[in-house]
Amino acid sequence: MSSAIDLGPLTSRMPAFAPGSVWLVGAGPGDPGLLTALAIHALSLADVIVYDALVSNDVLSLARSQAAREFAGKRGGKPSARQRDITERLIELARGGKRVLRLKGGDPFVFGRGGEEALALVAAGVPYRVVPGITAGLGGIALAGIPATTRETNQAITLMTGHSAADAEIDWAAFAATKSPLVLYMAANNLPKIVPELIAAGMAPDTPVAFVTKATTPDERVVVTALGRAVEDMLAAGVEAPTITVIGSIVGLRRLLIPE
Repeated sequence: MSSAIDLGPLTSRMPAFAPGSVWLVGAGPGDPGLLTALAIHALSLADVIVYDALVSNDVLSLARSQAAREFAGKRGGKPSARQRDITERLIELARGGKRVLRLKGGDPFVFGRGGEEALALVAAGVPYRVVPGITAGLGGIALAGIPATTRETNQAITLMTGHSAADAEIDWAAFAATKSPLVLYMAANNLPKIVPELIAAGMAPDTPVAFVTKATTPDERVVVTALGRAVEDMLAAGVEAPTITVIGSIVGLRRLLIPE
C-alpha cells in the first residue's frame, strides 16, 4: 500500500507571504489540478483575494475560509472593473497591512496585465511577488490534444492577442509570413477581420483552425474547422469566451491524439 507524500519538506521551503505585500498569482486555465504548489500556498495564507472572471470556483474553494474575496473581472463588451481602480485597490489593501492575493486566470504576465500591476506596485513602494501559472495558450490546448510544437510540424509558435490596443494595429500579414502556428487570445469578436487579412497575406484557406472554449474545465468545447470557413463555423457552433483560437498545422494532430 502506498503512503501519502509528505509535503513538509516542500512547504518548509515556501517563501513567507508577508502582511502589506501583494502576490500576483496565475490560477492556470481552470482545472485546480494545474495550480502550482506556490499558488496553493498563497491561497492558504491570503487575507484578501482579488480575482478575475477567468478564475474558477474550484480554484477559489481552495482558499482559507477567513479570506475576503473581491471580484475584479473583465469581460470584453460587458461592464468591467477598470484597470486603474483594480491597481489602486491592491495598493490600498496592501497599505492596510493585508496579505493581498491578486489571482488571475492563466499566467499573470501572459495577456493578464500583471506587468502593469507590478509596475504600479513598484512605483507605490509595495512589495510584491509573481507566481507564474499555466497559460491557456499552452496548457489548455495541450489538454485538448493540440501540442504547441512537434519536430514534424513547427519550429516556432506565436502567442498573441486577437485584439489591438486603441492606438495600435496588428500586422497580420507579418505573422502569416512566419508560417508558424498562431495561438490567439480574445480573438473571437475580431475573427471576421482577422481571417481575410491572413488569407490575403497568403495563408491557405484550408489551414486547420481550432477553437478551445473554457479549456480544462468540465464545460470545455473544441471546434475544429479550416481558416476559410472559421467565422461561419464559429458562429454556427455558438463559440463563446473564454476561447483560445489555434491556427496552423498543429491543429491536425488532435484527430490522431484524441480520435473520435
